[in-house]
Amino acid sequence: MNHLPLLPVVVPLFAAALALFAEHRRFGMVPQRVIAGLSLAVQLGVAICLLRAAADGTVLVYLLGDWPARLGISLMVDRLSAMLVLVSALLAVACLLHAGAGWDRRAPHFHAFFQVQLMGLNGAFLTGDLFNLFVFFEVLLIASYGLMLSGGRGDRMRAGFHYVSVNIAASTLFLMALGLLYGLLGSLNMAEMSARIAQAPTTDLALIQAAAGLLLLVFCTKAALLPMYLWLPQTYAHAPAAVAALFAIMTKVGLYAVLRVGLLLFGASAGALAGFAWDWLLPAGVLTLALASLGVMAAVRLRALAAYLVLVSAATLFIAFSLAREGTIGAGLYYLAHSTFAGASLFLIADLVRRRRGADGDRGDRGLPVPAKTLPGLMFLIAAVSLAGLPPLSGFIGKLLLLMATTGQRWVWAVLLASSFLVLVGMARAGTRLFWRVPDDAVAATPAGNAPPAPARRLETAATVLLLAYGVAMALAAAPILDYTRAAAAQLLAPDAYVEQVRAQSPAMRAP
Repeated sequence: MNHLPLLPVVVPLFAAALALFAEHRRFGMVPQRVIAGLSLAVQLGVAICLLRAAADGTVLVYLLGDWPARLGISLMVDRLSAMLVLVSALLAVACLLHAGAGWDRRAPHFHAFFQVQLMGLNGAFLTGDLFNLFVFFEVLLIASYGLMLSGGRGDRMRAGFHYVSVNIAASTLFLMALGLLYGLLGSLNMAEMSARIAQAPTTDLALIQAAAGLLLLVFCTKAALLPMYLWLPQTYAHAPAAVAALFAIMTKVGLYAVLRVGLLLFGASAGALAGFAWDWLLPAGVLTLALASLGVMAAVRLRALAAYLVLVSAATLFIAFSLAREGTIGAGLYYLAHSTFAGASLFLIADLVRRRRGADGDRGDRGLPVPAKTLPGLMFLIAAVSLAGLPPLSGFIGKLLLLMATTGQRWVWAVLLASSFLVLVGMARAGTRLFWRVPDDAVAATPAGNAPPAPARRLETAATVLLLAYGVAMALAAAPILDYTRAAAAQLLAPDAYVEQVRAQSPAMRAP
């Protein structure tokens, strides 16, 4: 149990190395899939153990190399980080199942990249210092470059290069901000920085603000907040289905960083820097939500619609988190998990539709129907109900709780309800065009498409059903999940206990 916080990072790292060894042609894909499956099973079990360990409010601290937290690398587990590690593992199970239907054969080093990206995601959620947040950002981004560009050409290569360029620029700014903060504060451990920012001399405040502004710019770029969101729709729309589904949690890493750094480093105890730039997040989130909702209305292809729905969820979460109340953050964390699973499922449904319709793909402006459309249509209906926030699924619960937590702020209600209406219209239009209103003469002209063999179809269907089942389970178990997310929100809004526990952690063998 003492080494449990390290396992979500170490297990996928070793699995990636083993997957590379197993890539020899004579072995085939079976060993790689077995390695990936075992790795995910271990990660899922570890994530559940971490969630149970953090549920009572304890902050688990792991000092790598047994160095003091202010000097070395530290991993920490609280309610929020444990929850996000579990969400990542659950999402990865469905994505790997879908990729096992055949995509992993066409993408060189797929399983190695997949495991490295999980390592980066888990590390970003668990790290206790900013420099290693940068390191894990780079790890997951490098893996995502490989997943995005493997086997790609044409539009996917162009979108991929834009994605790489934006993230390299953001990473450069991130490194500059870290250098400035380390020079001013003498530490990049977040708990230590929180204490030192509160005691910083007035002569350093302007430089700390400049560095914090760079950090906020970087995190908002990762989370695709206006105006740094332009890279996301094309990137997600052109990524392979299993990869795009895994990318559904990528924007949440940026949101997590904003929430963690904003409330820990610039919370109420930060003195003159308390609440730095926080007031700007709400209007930016509202504008992003408005434009993303219009993007849903304008989307012609189902994959593009799914990409804009990722933006809708990110903007909604910015609104929830920027209000900085226990109720809004708790509802936002519930909505975060819901939107990750529901958004990922829509990418898988879009891929199923695209391949069944042949040359017409997933375009909704053409009248040809989806062959054997009953099951895809039903899955789309469940995803649409959930993403639009209609009862009785998890999307409705998340948005209802967010509205209840913002009672008295009518304009927030107006924005959220208007966005939900536009999403509902966009989803209804897409479903009508693809699954319902089809000209009679179009049925006979429907192409055969390039649907995969029956075993592969069953795997893809199982992956999609699994993601939809997560949403149904969240609705059925809403009470305990919401109790947990509210407790996580309360822990975030009272960071003093976190800071004390991390700073008090002493090495087992070394003298502090």
